[in-house]
Amino acid sequence: MNEVRVTKPRQQRGVQSLETGGAILRELARVGGPVKLRDLAEGVGVAPSQLHPYLVSLRTIRMVEQTDTGLYALGPFALELGLVRLRGQDAYRETMHRLPQLTEETGLMVAVTVWGLHGPVIVYVHEGPRIHANVRAGGMFTVTGTATGRLFAALLPRKTTEPLVRQELPDPAQQRAYWADVAEDARRGFTTTLDLPIPGVSAVSAPVFDHTGAMQLAITVIGPTAQIDLDTDGRTVRATRAFTDQLSADLGFTPRDQTASA
Repeated sequence: MNEVRVTKPRQQRGVQSLETGGAILRELARVGGPVKLRDLAEGVGVAPSQLHPYLVSLRTIRMVEQTDTGLYALGPFALELGLVRLRGQDAYRETMHRLPQLTEETGLMVAVTVWGLHGPVIVYVHEGPRIHANVRAGGMFTVTGTATGRLFAALLPRKTTEPLVRQELPDPAQQRAYWADVAEDARRGFTTTLDLPIPGVSAVSAPVFDHTGAMQLAITVIGPTAQIDLDTDGRTVRATRAFTDQLSADLGFTPRDQTASA
């Protein structure tokens, strides 16, 4: 019998100096402003004397600049690269490309929703194996009775969503209770509904932001109440938030970009 040899894929070798340079740029991006050499070295995890030659090279190619006071910050070429990246990004396209992984991970239906002229509009639905609810592209979610609608109310300017809230909840007392709940949703950064608007069906909704801090769309995971974990640390919530957080980050969003709804 002929011997069959299994060839393992060779691990590709990188350039250590480039990886160190990338770590420096990531740390500058994380800090978000001018930083001392000592503090930058501590953040990267190298000695200041080791860091300095990298900064000299990064300054030469304008990836890093030094202020008049000797602090270091991202340079103009870093901005140019960032703008090129952002121009090539599209929230909807990126979402469609990645959505199957969230459906596979949760085993549940996932709906993509944007804010339209008359409220939350469903633009895409990826059905999971465990549920086939009457959720279709082109349909609408209510603002007050769904996790998606509450998410938009929590994160869009109030003047945008309040007319629909008044329409759906004519009672002022109900409106006050709703806005109190929405304020808590805004602090959490995601929304959930239990057995609403369909008995036996629950949902988790989380936002996707762009580089300006604006909410572009909502990702809503929908499933049978018995099979969807609505706890903050539950599997469904964690998977949904991890998905939207990573997508937002790849679109250029950092938490400090987000502004409170007015």
